[in-house]
This record gives sequence, structure tokens and C-alpha cells, in this order.
Amino acid sequence: MYLDRHSACAESFLLGVAASQSALGAALDSRRGHGLYCIPELRHRQIWDNYLALDPELASRVRGLASQHAFLTGPHLELTVNLRYSTAIAWLMVEAHGVFLPSDENPLLMARIWREIFEPQGRLRDFISAWQSCVAPLSYPV
Repeated sequence: MYLDRHSACAESFLLGVAASQSALGAALDSRRGHGLYCIPELRHRQIWDNYLALDPELASRVRGLASQHAFLTGPHLELTVNLRYSTAIAWLMVEAHGVFLPSDENPLLMARIWREIFEPQGRLRDFISAWQSCVAPLSYPV
């Protein structure tokens, strides 16, 4: 990923989040939030105010992923139009929550993390179904 926090499980998890939240971008216009990961404006602000504000170096790296001028006038729009930026923010939501991903691609454990962080009212089976149809074929090609 863009913050030197790469792992195959993190990629798989974030793809699963994108699959369950926006059908991998097919449904970007949502009341629930912005972009591939459907990140609400409040959560976006909270990441900046309560997490990135405590780590100026990390904040600078994330800010460097955003568009130079557009971010200043429409920071939430970056979540829709800038994949690098939205992926970084989605990952920081996981980091800020203090959860650890499983060491292997376990859809049930990933679904629990998804529900805890991204979709508290979500059904585990919805994440698992999205992950199995969109992500598992990439991990385990036939």
C-alpha cells in the first residue's frame, strides 16, 4: 500500500471492503459515504483530527497522496476520485481502531473486522459473499 504497510491479507481485506461497500466501485454514489470504501465524512474528519494529528510525519505522507488544490476545497471528494488517498484513509481506519488482521485470508474474521470498523449494522454474510465472489478468485484462481 501507499504507507509502507503492505501485506497480502491487508490487500485482500481492503478489496473485500471495497467489494462489500461499493461493489468495487459500481456504486460510488452512496449516502453512507464516499468512494470505493464508502467512508462517511465524519469518520474522515475523525481520522484526521484524532489519529493523523498525533503523527505529523504520517499526516504529511497522507496529505501528499491527495490532490494539491482540490483537497483544500473538497477534502471528502478525494475519497471518491483518488484511489491512493482513499485506500490510505481506509487502512488508517483499521489502524486507528487497533485491530489486527488475521495472518491468513480468513473471510469470517475479516468480516468481523469490516463490521466493527466500516459497517456496524452490516451482516457478516454480506461481506463474506462479496469477498468470495470478488476477491477469492484473485487469490485462488482456478
